[in-house]
Amino acid sequence: MNIILLSGGSGKRLWPLSNDVRSKQFIKIFKENNEYISMLQRVYGQIKSADENAEITIATGRRQVSAIHNQLSGRVSVCVEPCRRDTFPAIALASSYLHYEKGVGIDEAVAVCPVDPYVESAYFEAVKQLTLLAQSGTSRLCLMGVEPTYPSEKYGYIIPQNKENVSPVQSFREKPDVEAAKEYISKGALWNCGVFAFKIGYLLDIAHKLIDFTDYKDLREKYETLKKISFDYAVAEKETDISVLRYSGEWKDLGTWNTFSEVMSEPSIGKAVLDDKCKNTSVINSTDLPLLCMGCENLIITASNDGILVSDKAQSSYIKPYVDRIEEPVRFAEKSWGSYTVIDVLPESMTVRVTLNKGHMMNYHSHERRDEVWTVVSGKGITIVDGAEKRVGVGDVITMPAKSRHTIIAETELRVIEVQIGKDIDVQDKIKYDIDFRR
Repeated sequence: MNIILLSGGSGKRLWPLSNDVRSKQFIKIFKENNEYISMLQRVYGQIKSADENAEITIATGRRQVSAIHNQLSGRVSVCVEPCRRDTFPAIALASSYLHYEKGVGIDEAVAVCPVDPYVESAYFEAVKQLTLLAQSGTSRLCLMGVEPTYPSEKYGYIIPQNKENVSPVQSFREKPDVEAAKEYISKGALWNCGVFAFKIGYLLDIAHKLIDFTDYKDLREKYETLKKISFDYAVAEKETDISVLRYSGEWKDLGTWNTFSEVMSEPSIGKAVLDDKCKNTSVINSTDLPLLCMGCENLIITASNDGILVSDKAQSSYIKPYVDRIEEPVRFAEKSWGSYTVIDVLPESMTVRVTLNKGHMMNYHSHERRDEVWTVVSGKGITIVDGAEKRVGVGDVITMPAKSRHTIIAETELRVIEVQIGKDIDVQDKIKYDIDFRR
C-alpha cells in the first residue's frame, strides 16, 4: 500500500502546547507501553499494523520536517511544499514525487489521508481496502465515508446512491445546519473524512492538464506560482466516476482541546496534582514546575514554556482569535537532531536548553550578530569550532564568538545550556555550512 499523509496545521487551536512550528499531530498525549506518543507516531504504528509493507510519504511544509524526522527517525519519505498552496497542489506534488522520484508506476494506487485522525485499527484496514478498490478500477476516484453518529454541522457530507458497503456517489454537500444534516443522514449520507484513493496516473493526468510541468523537480520549482485550490474543488466535485466505501468504526477529528481531552487516557499528564473536588478537568503540564488544581470543574488546563491556558472545556473551541493576539517567540521546538526549550529571555541575551539525541548533530553554522556559550550539563559529545574538534562532557564550557563556525555531535544523549548574547538575537541570523564529519 502506498499512502500519502497530509500534515498541515498552524498550531493555533491547541496553544500553548502547539505553536507555529509544532502542530497538534506532534503533541505527545497518547500513552502506549508506559510511554507518551504523538498522533503522528500513533498513526504510523496503525498503518504498519494494517500493512507492514506500506510505503508512507508525508506531504508537509518546511516547518514540520524536523519534527517528523525527530519522531519517526527517518522511517518515512517526506515531500516538502516550498510554500502553502492548499490540498490539490500538495497532493499533485506528492504524487509526482512518488512517480518521478520513487518510481511508483502510473497504474499503482495510492491512498491519501490526513495525518491527524483519532481512529481505531479498523480505520487503516478500511484504507487498505479502499486502495484495493482503486487498484481494481472500481472507480477512477474512491472515497471513504464515515457513518455519522450525530447530525454534525462541522463536516461535509457524501451522498451515496445506495446504502451498500461500496456505492457510487450521487453528490456532495457542504457543512449543513442540523436539520439538513438529519435529512442527509436519513438518506444514508456519510461524513466526508478527507480520505480517498486513485491510481497515480489518474491524478497526474489531471495535474498536467491544470499545470504546465514536466516532472517533480519542475513542478516544485513552479510551486509558488500555482493557484491555491482544494482537492475537492479541483478533482472530486468534477469527477463523475466516484465510489464511496462506508466506514462505521471510531473516527474523531481532534481539532480542539475539548475533543483532545476526550481521548486522554488519564486526567493529567506531567507534574500535576488534582484535589478530590476536581471534576471533569484535564491537565497537561509540559513544564518542570508542579501544577496544583483545587476544586476545578469542566476545565482544560495546559502549561508549556509558550504559555498557560485555563479554559472551560466547551469554550476552548473558540481559542484561535485570542491566540492570534499573543505575539511571543516560539519557546519550544523539535528538530531533526533533538529539541530546544527557551528558558530565559533578557533584552540582550537568551538562554536555551538544548537536547541532542544520541548520534545526531546540529548543522555546522555561524551567527553574524551574536556570541554563544555552551555548558554541557549531561552526556558526552564532540564540538567543532572553526574546524577544531574537542571532546566534551559534563561541566565543559565552549565559547563561540560571532562569525565562528560551530556544531556539536552527541555521542550519548547530550544536554547543553546555550546562552546567546547580542543586541539583535534573531532566529534568521544563521549561516549553514557543509561539513564532512565521520566517526
